Amino acid sequence: MNAFEPVLIGGAWRAPLDPQGGFRAEDPSRATAIGPDFPVSGPADLEAAMRAAVAVADELAATPATRIADFLDRYADAIDADVDTLVALAHAETALPVEPRLRTVELPRASGQLRQAAKAVRGYTWTQPTIDTVAGLRAHRAPLAKPVLIFGPNNFPYAFNAIAGSDFASAIAARNPVIAKAHPSHPATSQRLAQLAHTTLTEAGLPAAAVQLLYHFDNAHGIGLAGDTRLGAIGFTGSRTGGLALKAAADRGGVPIYAELSSVNPVFLLPGALAERGDALAQEFFASCVMGSGQFCTNPGIVVVPEGPRGDTFVTSARALFAAAAPKVLFSRGVRDNLVRAVADLREAGATVLAGGGTGEGDGYLHEPTLLVVDAETFKASPGALQTEAFGPVSLIVRAADTQTMAALATTFEGNLTGTLYRAADGSDDAAWQTIALALRHKVGRLIANKMPTGVAVSAAMNHGGPYPSTGHPGFTAVGMPASIHRFAALHSYDGVPEALLPIELRDRNPGNVQRLIDGRWSQDDIGGKA
Repeated sequence: MNAFEPVLIGGAWRAPLDPQGGFRAEDPSRATAIGPDFPVSGPADLEAAMRAAVAVADELAATPATRIADFLDRYADAIDADVDTLVALAHAETALPVEPRLRTVELPRASGQLRQAAKAVRGYTWTQPTIDTVAGLRAHRAPLAKPVLIFGPNNFPYAFNAIAGSDFASAIAARNPVIAKAHPSHPATSQRLAQLAHTTLTEAGLPAAAVQLLYHFDNAHGIGLAGDTRLGAIGFTGSRTGGLALKAAADRGGVPIYAELSSVNPVFLLPGALAERGDALAQEFFASCVMGSGQFCTNPGIVVVPEGPRGDTFVTSARALFAAAAPKVLFSRGVRDNLVRAVADLREAGATVLAGGGTGEGDGYLHEPTLLVVDAETFKASPGALQTEAFGPVSLIVRAADTQTMAALATTFEGNLTGTLYRAADGSDDAAWQTIALALRHKVGRLIANKMPTGVAVSAAMNHGGPYPSTGHPGFTAVGMPASIHRFAALHSYDGVPEALLPIELRDRNPGNVQRLIDGRWSQDDIGGKA
């Protein structure tokens, strides 16, 4: 038997109970295996992790807020202190650039999310305490008192990692144990993060089994786990196919699942904006499309461009940029193969390749930056096929005759994470904006003006979510504290319960200036001193 890396189950690093084989990470720039052998866990590991998490769920739910917040802050500090090791691991496993992506952008974002979660815990803001003194009712959001299963994606080794990212921070902030399923594209990075989390957890005095890590397991075992009624919720970021299979299983078991599935993030370029800065927009579009080799869920997958000379100039400029670009490294063979299929599907549906279209030459998992084009009528005839998500440096231009055609196109889009409109600074596009935005607004979670959609700020006002099929539920966000915590919380109401028996933030004495809704009015006054 191979000497597999240990899994984190039940508060300890231990050998897998029933490995179903193993795998190694790969250097995608060379398409070669690197690092040690990691186990593919079998049913015994999954059951052991579930039992351990269930056993500590009530204890974690009853843990004081200060201890949860201390863990989140300490874990953030540990990540920042280990930056050199973490960056080296993630760079080797993903080929993402060290600077600025990993060291300067993503790793600080991950630790920053943990600290924002800690702040929401200390201030009780995620609990949304609501008090109706007339009716004698009080309500707040509370722990699920069940484990949360988190599936991490391939494209964010830190910020969405199952053991350190936004879903993790949110679930722990709500005082739920986490069973983290790492992505096989970066197992060593996930292992190192789990080591830091485990050490920090024990130092903070939290239940040792509150955080567990499995590197990989068979899809069938994942489907079985997703429907386990002992789970409180699931967080998933990944492909539509995988997410919908998990959702079907979770629905059968009555397990809430918050899944980010796919998005083409339509961008509309209005005539006045093209007249003002057409060449600059072509540069901006190209840069956004190839950033991170296009492996973002907010990549600009479809750009609607008006017909006529200004639109023609934009298309010509964009085509030249894509044609001159070198092939980009993708995360894995599977990502490359899926992208090849997606481009073929778009062509079969009527799109024409303007630039790129192939895998390119060289070592590694490569694909050329690819630009396709289709007319509006063809798009409207096959909107489903032409909205195939191409996860990589690929985008489709749709040519539209006028504002009404653009608005008609907007109505054909599936649910998306984002929708963008570029308008002229002089207001000449505002009437068109209003017409198109009216059709687009309910199709997207975030409506954007005058910038490409790839940036996702970690802000309390951010919505990184949207209508199906971009996510499984339009009312929640995967980014931004405290709202992202609400996915992993239950709404608890108290009717006539004496103050001494209420949760601290629902008592008449405000615990340290907590914002509360009292008889229809928001109050942050410390009306009775600290509890």
